[in-house]
Amino acid sequence: MKLNYKFSVIGLFFLALTSCFSDIDDDPISDTEIKDFVWKGLNLWYFWQGTDSAPDLADNRFSNDTDYINFLNSFDSPNQLFYSLLSNEDRFSWIVDDYFALSGSLSGVSKNNGMAFGLGLIDNGPNVFGYVQYVLPNSSASENNVIRGDIFLTVNGTQLTEDNYLSLISSDVYTIGLAELDNNDNLILTGEEITLTKQIYQENPIYISNTFEVNGIKVGYLMYNRFLSDYDQQLNQVFANFDAEGVEQLVLDLRYNPGGSVNSAVLLSSLIAGKPSTSLFSNPNTNLKVSANPNLNYILAPKNFVETINGNPINTLNLSKVYVLAQYSSASASELVINGLSPYVDVIHIGDYTRGKNEFSITLYDNPDCTFLPPNSNCDGNINPNHTWAMQPLVGRSENAEGFSDYTNGLTPDISLNESLSNLGVLGQQDEPLLARAIQHLTGNGRTGETFTEHKIKIFDYSNKHTPTGTNMYLEPNDVPML
Repeated sequence: MKLNYKFSVIGLFFLALTSCFSDIDDDPISDTEIKDFVWKGLNLWYFWQGTDSAPDLADNRFSNDTDYINFLNSFDSPNQLFYSLLSNEDRFSWIVDDYFALSGSLSGVSKNNGMAFGLGLIDNGPNVFGYVQYVLPNSSASENNVIRGDIFLTVNGTQLTEDNYLSLISSDVYTIGLAELDNNDNLILTGEEITLTKQIYQENPIYISNTFEVNGIKVGYLMYNRFLSDYDQQLNQVFANFDAEGVEQLVLDLRYNPGGSVNSAVLLSSLIAGKPSTSLFSNPNTNLKVSANPNLNYILAPKNFVETINGNPINTLNLSKVYVLAQYSSASASELVINGLSPYVDVIHIGDYTRGKNEFSITLYDNPDCTFLPPNSNCDGNINPNHTWAMQPLVGRSENAEGFSDYTNGLTPDISLNESLSNLGVLGQQDEPLLARAIQHLTGNGRTGETFTEHKIKIFDYSNKHTPTGTNMYLEPNDVPML
């Protein structure tokens, strides 16, 4: 996969503080050279750099080159060094040894068997059950008739536990053992097994978009499962269809959306609210080194609402209220939409507490001449051709126009309603429990409706979290893709 670098960043240069140690040019490539990139990239951009929680990234940490190199070589691998440098507050930074795979994942391309699932504990653990949240079209799961609501207990004949589930679901090919609730509400195996195979797959994040009328109100429903800028034009067209059909109320389903592009989150919010481009959507807090340098804080500039896409007006609904279905598997850019819209529109959050990821990241490459960013029109530095390591560190924390960013424990729902194994419902259908609850509220009938309190699902993990980009919220500087 070819990386497409297009930048328009003015006056980028590498800060002297991050080049206070001589360059290390080992040929052939050595771990030390990669570790040098890791330390220097984090020393410049990392959100917690300059604080007591990241002491080994302090500018005065080493007295000379020898101390620095000895420190780098005290770690067995670049991966080990990277995670040792992170703050204890950091739950989301990560590193990869193949930025080509990362490039694909930021466009929705990954190895996938098409079964998106959540994981819960049986009787508080250690045994684990999985349940299917949705199935991607034209995938191994769809071809093998996996459906939403399927429950499984085993993978390759082994009971899932808190200790083994990650290794079992990481295989390219695995077999799930289906289960069901018996009359005593216990999960038991049915004896049916399904073998699934991962393949290279590009997921369209616009999973469902439809409209319906209830009590004379035209309602739009959008299930959006990842923020991917490659699909921004399609997202704009969805709202053109909503507008053409006279949508008056919108239910935005982000319950399985782990995050993604900040720019796509800004676009989605703009399509909903229709605010002018002079209105602030989100403001980034960064480390002092970045905020004090105009050539760096330009890259992490505040984000305003947008009025156009590729020079054309967006198809905004200009709503004053929106219903958002969100839960623990809703993270980063999903939470950004809720938080960023809140100062401007009435956001009715239905579901459960969200993941609590209020920080964003950028992709860093071994390109110190361009401040570890890809080459651009104002910087002709080259990414080190000797390796393909890249980092995705947290570089800032987003606050909304009212200055609120304190949701590390998740955003609190206005209406609490967990999904239930007893009745997951069909996504997009009016009787699906979470959508039904939104309809009850928007029609103002005052009924609480069925909440299906039995067999409530409290997930502790989910498959969308284990894609290459996971729950990452990544910033694309000045509307120009990082990859």
